[in-house]
Amino acid sequence: MQNLLISILIPFKNTEAFIGGCLKSIIDQTYTHWELIIIDDNSTDNSFSVVDDFAKNDERITLLKNSGSGIIDALQLAFKTSSGALITRMDSDDLMQPNKLEVLAGNLLNHGKGYLSVGLVNYFSAEGIKAGYKSYEIWLNTLTKKGTNFSEIYKECVIPSPCWMIHRTDLIACDAFNPNKYPEDYDLAFRFYKHDFKCIPCDVVLHDWRDYGHRTSRTDAHYAENHFIPLKLDYFLELDYNSKKTLVVWGAGNKGKFIAKSLVEKNMEFEWICDNPKKIGKDIYGKILRPFCDLDAIENTQSIITVANKEAQFEIRAYLSKLKMKSLDDYVFFC
Repeated sequence: MQNLLISILIPFKNTEAFIGGCLKSIIDQTYTHWELIIIDDNSTDNSFSVVDDFAKNDERITLLKNSGSGIIDALQLAFKTSSGALITRMDSDDLMQPNKLEVLAGNLLNHGKGYLSVGLVNYFSAEGIKAGYKSYEIWLNTLTKKGTNFSEIYKECVIPSPCWMIHRTDLIACDAFNPNKYPEDYDLAFRFYKHDFKCIPCDVVLHDWRDYGHRTSRTDAHYAENHFIPLKLDYFLELDYNSKKTLVVWGAGNKGKFIAKSLVEKNMEFEWICDNPKKIGKDIYGKILRPFCDLDAIENTQSIITVANKEAQFEIRAYLSKLKMKSLDDYVFFC
């Protein structure tokens, strides 16, 4: 198996405090036939020098400076420079478990092309992991253990951005990192889904995902919530919307209102329901909000559910299951 070259792609910016540990975790991999294409995205700290020291001592490491600006430009350059038959990503502030490359590559080669190899992740932080991140870790790992990641593609990003591996030809087929669209990891997950790649179940923790206050996903405007909802809606309308069904939007919070407004702007017909007595019967964006009980009178529906409350989601799933409705075909959760 080790005759196949794995290309590891890393963009980095101002991660001097962590990047040495990241690189050491790569060098310590049990799978040794890899190349690392690592791109400095205009760092202003000492990150470049740290990586340069590693590159001078290991010919498998290629260090370049981003000719553009931002993660997408850096990933495009890294992929263009790479030559491996198998491609994986890594974040410069995270750590690989020693067997990460071996497990991801082994699973991928056992299944062949048309598959996406993923692994379990473990959040860690010097300040402790907040409940939201721990909840995301548990949810994501539950999907990965069964290989059912794409069943909940519209909730949150179902593919851990630094813990996947794919055949080079498959990544090219879904246009690699070419669309300049953020959040780039979620967009790529949708393109994996669009090309009907299958996730390979995995029950092994392969990646240690560091959290800290100034991590890019926390501070960069490209990863703000207002970028996620449009991305979800655009892909839903392209990939899963059934024009033969009556589209129903559930919920009138910020997400529900954004989706409703977007559908109005697209001149799309839909019904809008909620359980807020202060909003039921109101005209918002030219649509009258209806109570949940009206759903029984609407036939042949496909619902976008924006209700965020976990207990309410559990009740909604039970209700939809009782009606024998199927995820993606009959409903999608957007949060």
